[in-house]
Amino acid sequence: MSDTATAPAAHQGVMKDLSFLDRWLPAWIIAAMLAGLLLGRFVPGLDTALEAVRIGEVSVPIAIGLLVMMYPVLAKVRYDETHRVAGDRRLMGASLALNWIVGPALMFALAWILLPDLPEYRTGLIIVGLARCIAMVLIWNDLACGDREAAAVLVAINSVFQVIAFGALGWFYLQVLPSWLGLPTTSAEFSVWSIVVSVLVFLGIPLVAGFLTRTLGEKARGRDWYEGTFLPKLGPWALYGLLFTIVLLFALQGDAITSNPWDVARIALPLLVYFFLMFGIGLLASRALGLNYAKSTTVAFTAAGNNFELAIAVAIGTFGVTSGQALAGVVGPLIEVPVLVALVYVSLWAGRMLFPGDRTVPTS
Repeated sequence: MSDTATAPAAHQGVMKDLSFLDRWLPAWIIAAMLAGLLLGRFVPGLDTALEAVRIGEVSVPIAIGLLVMMYPVLAKVRYDETHRVAGDRRLMGASLALNWIVGPALMFALAWILLPDLPEYRTGLIIVGLARCIAMVLIWNDLACGDREAAAVLVAINSVFQVIAFGALGWFYLQVLPSWLGLPTTSAEFSVWSIVVSVLVFLGIPLVAGFLTRTLGEKARGRDWYEGTFLPKLGPWALYGLLFTIVLLFALQGDAITSNPWDVARIALPLLVYFFLMFGIGLLASRALGLNYAKSTTVAFTAAGNNFELAIAVAIGTFGVTSGQALAGVVGPLIEVPVLVALVYVSLWAGRMLFPGDRTVPTS
């Protein structure tokens, strides 16, 4: 996608302006997933070596990949326009309701309906539903020509809510609600510090770096140079970081995934239903509220995505690295990455039908 596509007019002809890397993105992602799975399966000790390079609960290689992925996207944000997002009550209300009420409740329901006989996987999926996306959603939103400023604000709000609400929601959905419904309960303790570290590393660092880059770059050379010359050179690094991160994530759990194909299929089904439902609900609800294509797309992607890095870390820290809960978290990106890539194209295709006459809809 053109790196200067920020204003509505700049979205015109976006599909024609796709770079070679963007145009073949699904192929690169599939290749990265396969490469990671093969590395994890056939290179002895690779997962152990990657896991050994940690600072506290943060995997350094994965952190590097996520930082490289997120920094260019956050450097594109026009931070002087974020005030218009914070003041949009329809957008803010829709996003908060979808992320913190609808999303966790839907995952809880799907986990119990589709995995009633697999308590470990069910618990892992419920934890996934509580971890709202603060990372890769920026990439999907950008590729679908969503509102960058809105995405930055919503991701920041999700981060704050994550620190405050994750533990309480975990207690509610694993113990209180099942007890009310006469279902088995699960005892789990969540480290607030792990959640704080995840937010600070995966969002805080690239957010500060992106803000400083735009502020200092525009001050030194002006907005035209920054968006017309600097960003096109920086932009491809977001996808390089994405592909690198995917290879690492799948390499870490390649053996577990390839050794348990039926379990992976069982876990994948509720995840598939969840992603498509959350995206569809987010897009249609935002449209019904009168939001334009760009904002509706942003709400939909921020509602559909999940923070698998946090979910995996919580599952491993609480139940162990070889637990079914951890495997459920690992299967998450296996399903999320190709599905949300597909939803990027669905969004670009559906925008013209659902938002006729909307100037923020990209044209092919």
